[in-house]
Amino acid sequence: MATRVVDREIAAQERNRSTAELDEMKALRVIDERREVLLPPVPVRAHTVHRTAMKAGDVLNEAYDYERPSSFTRGLRINLGQVTMLLISGTASIDDNGVSVHVGDFRAQLWRTYRNITELLASEGASWKDIVRTSCYLRDIERDYKDFNEVRTEFFSWLGLDPLPASTGIQARLCREELLVEIEAIAMLPNE
Repeated sequence: MATRVVDREIAAQERNRSTAELDEMKALRVIDERREVLLPPVPVRAHTVHRTAMKAGDVLNEAYDYERPSSFTRGLRINLGQVTMLLISGTASIDDNGVSVHVGDFRAQLWRTYRNITELLASEGASWKDIVRTSCYLRDIERDYKDFNEVRTEFFSWLGLDPLPASTGIQARLCREELLVEIEAIAMLPNE
């Protein structure tokens, strides 16, 4: 049985929660029937895969540094024996202060996004040649896909990527109205 713990932040937000949300929180055992916050469950086993957070502070701030903090890391490094996997969170045209840059300029936002991902890769001793997959989110795919594909082709050609990474283009509303493109990526590199 989970032990109760006081968490004023969750309790204070409770007034704004729907009945359905509270029901789901109970089912997940985040809160009990009295709406008191419970301790998270103890894992059945210890983690078997070592994970470390990726950072590129010179070009990209951490999500928890925002005025309204967000709960994710810019990327994770996962050691899998002979290989390491890098999982890069959705990355956009954000500067080292967490400010959106190049508002209204799709192509400049895409180049900044590539720059941010490049620096995250470099922080782990990796490069675009280690990228095996990208998921590319465009706010308006009909309007911007031609520019997206031109810039991506130019960048990947400049890098000499062969083979190209697997990729999916998706139209999506992004976390900020002014952001026009966001990319997440997976890289694999050998452990030496």
